[in-house]
Amino acid sequence: MSADLSTPPPQPGAEVALGADGAVFPRRAWRRRGGSLGAGASLTFLALLAAATIVAPRLGLPDPNATDLTRAMLTPAWLSGAGRHAILGTDPLGRDVLSRLVYGGRISLLVGFSTALIAGVLGIAAGLVSGYYGGFADTVLMSLADVQLGVPVILLMLGVIAVVGPGVWNLIAVLGITGWVLFARITRSEVLALRATAFVEVARSTGATHARVLWKHVLPNVVQSSIVLATFTVPQMILTEAALSFLGLGVQPPTATWGSMIADGRRYLLVGVWWPTFFPGVMLFGTVMSINLVGDWLRLRLDPRSR
Repeated sequence: MSADLSTPPPQPGAEVALGADGAVFPRRAWRRRGGSLGAGASLTFLALLAAATIVAPRLGLPDPNATDLTRAMLTPAWLSGAGRHAILGTDPLGRDVLSRLVYGGRISLLVGFSTALIAGVLGIAAGLVSGYYGGFADTVLMSLADVQLGVPVILLMLGVIAVVGPGVWNLIAVLGITGWVLFARITRSEVLALRATAFVEVARSTGATHARVLWKHVLPNVVQSSIVLATFTVPQMILTEAALSFLGLGVQPPTATWGSMIADGRRYLLVGVWWPTFFPGVMLFGTVMSINLVGDWLRLRLDPRSR
């Protein structure tokens, strides 16, 4: 019998997995394949969600804020055979659950990505200055970060929102400004390692200004980790917005958000009206899980050690 030399035998003690054709793959590669499939499905879900929220006015959905007590708590159409208006049922005020889900997704995605962008810009800027210049700037910025980390985030946000007031844009500003610490710390640690490298020293010796060195040589080498961190910050911000809206301190009624939908429907769970709470919870879970899977896939793709 001739040995198949196309596939090298696994090393002793190495983790392996068998493919569908009997080929031997390292388990890490097998997991990477599964991660790519999960990331693809997640990207598809997020693309459909984003498209639905963008073209929501053209989908012919009912007004998400229109109340109709004669249609309150209608069972979803696929359970009761009701009309098109109640595909996912109606809430206790007769508002269409599907319409509120789609329009609520607008708020969740807007808050999540906008706050991650604000936090990323502030944190990267602070980390660049702190790590590159050091000294007094480093002491002040990292002391501010330590002070903020010493205060529970949710209490800090509740206090700020109590002062500035609830609302979409106030919420985005508060979440963005309070989310800079992780970006700053990670960027600072990478800049500390980069500023002593040969290419940075060469750039300095050629007369390049500090601003040019930071922009042309340091920033491109730290932005990858910030992109990965942003993919994990977005779902965190979406969950925080949902929690604040659930408590009544986020986006105010009658604007639809997934957190406020869960809060409005929770008191009717004991009487068997589960759909006003169940569907926004599923959308919240699916969105957060999808973004996390995409972030994990990006981490594997961008991290040279994983490759």
